[in-house]
Amino acid sequence: MSPYVPGLLVMIAIAAAILAGMVWGWRRRVRRDAGVVAPVRATEGAATAAFSGLYVATTRHGEPLERIAVRPLGFRARTTVTVTDRGVALDLVGEPTVFLRVDELAGAGRATWTIDRAVEQDGLVLIAWHAADGTVCDSYVRLQGGDPDALVEAIEDLRAPSTPTGATR
Repeated sequence: MSPYVPGLLVMIAIAAAILAGMVWGWRRRVRRDAGVVAPVRATEGAATAAFSGLYVATTRHGEPLERIAVRPLGFRARTTVTVTDRGVALDLVGEPTVFLRVDELAGAGRATWTIDRAVEQDGLVLIAWHAADGTVCDSYVRLQGGDPDALVEAIEDLRAPSTPTGATR
């Protein structure tokens, strides 16, 4: 028997324990967040703006380190964010479309960091929305080649109530 075998077996055991802990932790998080449901539905309305980038994470509102394991927003993916006259669509590659209607949107803004990701000052776009169970969630997107301020402005303009004359209050 080689003198390296006991050390190798110890390393394999440690790696297996770490992987088992990761699986256990993720399953626990999925059970905890089972009541939070992302609005998976077809995009509604006429598109007014579209942006491509990377979907980063969804967290509890105001808690950028508290990831929510909500399908299909559990993992990073390439995305197209489409703003329509009725809401905002997140089209993640390989996943069904998440469409946030105007009444589900809680706001939009800029962020520098969230769970597992830190970027330059205000490099992320934060889209705050209400889940069906009342949980307010923050979804983070990193745009590639688009103007983050334009996306924030398009979402905020969509949310802005208008008066009968067409002017915003």
